[in-house]
Amino acid sequence: MPIPKHFEIRVPALQLLQDKGTLKLNEVVAFLGEYFQLTEEDMSEMYPSGNGHIFYDRVSWALSYLNMADLLDKPKRGFYKINDSGNLLLQTPQKINDYVDTKVNEREVPRKSKKNTKLEEEINESTNSGTPSEKLYSSFEKIKSARKTEILNMILSKTPYEFENLVVQLLQQMGYGGEIKDSGLVTKASNDGGIDGIIKEDELGLGRIHIQAKRYDHKNGVGRDDIQRFAGAMLGAPMSKGVFITTSYFSKGAIEYVLKLNNATIILIDGDQLAEYIYKFGLGMQVVQTIEIKKLDTDFWDTMKDN
Repeated sequence: MPIPKHFEIRVPALQLLQDKGTLKLNEVVAFLGEYFQLTEEDMSEMYPSGNGHIFYDRVSWALSYLNMADLLDKPKRGFYKINDSGNLLLQTPQKINDYVDTKVNEREVPRKSKKNTKLEEEINESTNSGTPSEKLYSSFEKIKSARKTEILNMILSKTPYEFENLVVQLLQQMGYGGEIKDSGLVTKASNDGGIDGIIKEDELGLGRIHIQAKRYDHKNGVGRDDIQRFAGAMLGAPMSKGVFITTSYFSKGAIEYVLKLNNATIILIDGDQLAEYIYKFGLGMQVVQTIEIKKLDTDFWDTMKDN
């Protein structure tokens, strides 16, 4: 039989995890290969570009979308486990694909835009009937969205201290601290006074950016009290610039408090923006493939005589 599409794999994957419990990706691939009665040749078939096995890649994408839709969890790197939402939705398996597609599209629409409905319609239209260029862009955004989820999951699997190191490295990667030697510093937990890291903006350290990093699950937001404590720590030091970074989100009260600050500037970076910056600046990332889109050089062709 033909190799199933990624959306055809979702329901069998959830049923497998419901039956077998926590599994590695390779185990899921093997079990589903038997379920779909794929031959050894089917299992080893690769994309024309040579970049990966088709069935393995489609299973990986199916699991990724199920994870983005909060129907399964990744208890640790490379392992998958169905959660309560997944078990509940399996009672009506015919609804799973529509549910997953809706959840994935919701994540791809910028949360802060006032034109969410219009943007969502444009994304759906591009997905269903877009030009090749639009479909290419849509595919890129889907891949990036999945990678951003992987980035946040990876961060949550590390210790809080490693997260503090990461955000200091990220700000340096973004250009803060320039070429100053040892421009980034992670403070000791017992002596940070509410400040997790410092970026020196000049050689003498007269200009500094202070950092607070909160490694929270996406369901636990950062509230006004957390921001107030950080602002208080900043007032006790000779600087007035700070960056508060979290893997989750900021409450309405936290955002409003920052907007009203007069004696300090605090930039808030939530989990979505954090993953965006890590992806954009390539921290801990590898380029898998580069695609060149070319157009005719009219200056070159205009030098030739027309027929």
